[in-house]
Amino acid sequence: MLKLHKLVSTSLGIGYIGKGGGTVAAVAVCLCLYAIPKAGGGQLVFWLPIITLALTVLGVWSANEVEPHWGKDDKKVVIDEVAGMLITMLFIPVSLSTLLAGLVLFRFFDIVKPLYIRRLEKVRGGLGVMLDDVVAGVYANIVLQILLYLKLF
Repeated sequence: MLKLHKLVSTSLGIGYIGKGGGTVAAVAVCLCLYAIPKAGGGQLVFWLPIITLALTVLGVWSANEVEPHWGKDDKKVVIDEVAGMLITMLFIPVSLSTLLAGLVLFRFFDIVKPLYIRRLEKVRGGLGVMLDDVVAGVYANIVLQILLYLKLF
């Protein structure tokens, strides 16, 4: 079972890249979101919240399971970036410009950790690993929603 949790927490091995693995995981999400509507029609709006919730819960569980082996919030764990990027794009129309803006905004909030995001890292276990990226995704989504409302896209 530990192998499965390692596979999930590294987002199918992306986390083994090392430095920059979080950015690579977020870019992989963008590539998937861009490709899926082309292949599957308009079903993304319905499924994305469900997929996002499922991956977030799975990420908490898997990060919790690998923490005793790898330590607190190891750089190999990138499922949190996947969940955060998915949250960033919830209810946002998928286009190259919105994906790029979402990626930049999410990585900004994830790296800089303003507005009390840094405090969330102190939460123990898998929840603490995931929570800061979830909130970074929420902040990025709010900014994107505002930009869309102002018709800047």
